[in-house]
Amino acid sequence: MIGIDRYARLSQYLGYQFVDQSLLKQALTHRSAAKLHNERLEFLGDAVLGMVVAQALYSRFPTVPEGKLTRMRSSLVKGDTLAELGREADVGQLLELGPGELKSGGHRRGSIIADAMEAIFGAIYLEAGLEITSEVILRLLQSRIKKLDPNEHPKDAKTRLQEYLQSRKLPLPVYEVVHISGQDHDQTFEVHCHIESMNKPMKGVGSSRRKAEQQAARTALEILCND
Repeated sequence: MIGIDRYARLSQYLGYQFVDQSLLKQALTHRSAAKLHNERLEFLGDAVLGMVVAQALYSRFPTVPEGKLTRMRSSLVKGDTLAELGREADVGQLLELGPGELKSGGHRRGSIIADAMEAIFGAIYLEAGLEITSEVILRLLQSRIKKLDPNEHPKDAKTRLQEYLQSRKLPLPVYEVVHISGQDHDQTFEVHCHIESMNKPMKGVGSSRRKAEQQAARTALEILCND
């Protein structure tokens, strides 16, 4: 039986107590588990999240141009950030998943946790309206918003590695997928990053080719910068 106690930690983290527990349950239900799942709530929550964050940044940075505002907003609403919030609240342990997702560790998968957070925002919006939802979202993102620097240009590891090698007039890295394992919906990629000045390739593992390449590039950068 689903009771208030099961959601107590999440409610405390959100600073919001659902009146309709079935709405929260739906927000935490993956499409693999039931016909009444969280994808529509996720769609709604994504829109609300984007608007709330955009308005907050517009007010906080009155002279910052659109391009920098867009970059800052992206850093706050991206899946990695939402997954971090969800893990802080132990959302993964509350997810309703089908047998296949349970078996493959879906309750730990960042994309599923991030989608659930968006669905939770959508559910709060339906139950309590925009003002309350805004308060919840901004409270959760408060520390991250305070750390934002409009003039910072965050670059991913592959870009930084490429610039590092170019600045030293060295050949660019070559990425090679050496192994793919797992089912179609839950694959793991192993990538080797070959750099001419290094004795052996740097390995990266991730749930997508892009993530594996980024990890390999990050490892290469750490070694190159410490030499």
